[in-house]
Order: sequence, then C-alpha cells, then structure tokens
Amino acid sequence: MYRIIAGKWKAKKISAPKNFDVRPTTDFAKEALFSILQNKFEFEFCSVLDLFCGIGSVSLEFASRDCKDVTSVDSNAKHTGFISSTAAELEMALQIRTMRADVYEFIRKNKTQKTYDIIFADPPFETEQNKYEEIINGIFKNDFLKETGLFVLEHQSKMKFENEHLQDTRKYGNVSFSFFSKNAK
Repeated sequence: MYRIIAGKWKAKKISAPKNFDVRPTTDFAKEALFSILQNKFEFEFCSVLDLFCGIGSVSLEFASRDCKDVTSVDSNAKHTGFISSTAAELEMALQIRTMRADVYEFIRKNKTQKTYDIIFADPPFETEQNKYEEIINGIFKNDFLKETGLFVLEHQSKMKFENEHLQDTRKYGNVSFSFFSKNAK
C-alpha cells in the first residue's frame, strides 16, 4: 500500500494485489524527492520516464501533479496492467503510457527516440553495481535526457557512484537518490 502525496489525488491510498513483489518508494523519500523536483520543474510541461516503475507510485504521483506525459516501463505485465487500470480509474489514462519491456533492453535501443525532462529509475534493491552503471551510461549514451533534464536513480545508500554526470546524492535512511544531468559540473 502506498499513497499519492500531492496534487489532484492527494492522500489517495493505492493498494496493490498481495502477490506483487514490489517495494514502493517510501512516503518520506518520495516527499523529499518531489520537493527537490518541484523547485526545478513545472510538471505540467514535463515529459517523464519512470523505469522499473513497479506498481506506479512515482508515475501516479507525477500524473496527480498535472504531468501530462508519463511513460512507465517495467518487465512485469501484471505491474504495467495494474498501473494502466489504476490510471484509468483515477482518470489519468491519457497522461500515463505503460510499456512492458526489459528496462536494460529499452535503454539500449531507445526505439522511441524520445527525450525526457525527468527520468526516474528504481531498480530492484538487490541490483548489482555494474547494472546500475549500465543504466546510467545507457541513459546518456542513447540520448534519453533533454539538455536541461534530470535523471534520478534510487538505490541503496551504501552504493556510491562516480560519474561525470553525477550532480548530487541525497540519503533518506537506507535509500538514496542520485541526481545526474548532462551538464553536472
């Protein structure tokens, strides 16, 4: 169970089926993240890519805050189906586009040739460091981010990154968000 923190559906609780093996971003961490993002972007005019979207905690938060262009990617068909049905129920179906795909493959190919203002990725917590590096490098190599865009990677706080695009890392308990941009320095 998670809740939408702000926007049109503020305080709306979303309950996923019990057999879903997901770890939604905590309310505490999500509040902090969206506070940072709100100071940098007007969500109404942003295009957002949510990778490893799980049951849509972040995607639905963006849509609730008037973001009109959210693409949610996950390899689990049940997860993308859940997001689609929840978005339809909350009258967000025109804002959120779900795609069932292996995220690593999606990043390698960038078939849509689309760039985004905000990219959020929350790989499974047990993901190895080299797979995180693959995500980071793929985002920049395959031109997913707009010039003024921001890529946010959620990860275990014990994990550290050294990358020319790394701007900042914020820690919230055992979860951290690392922020990357084209012009980090």
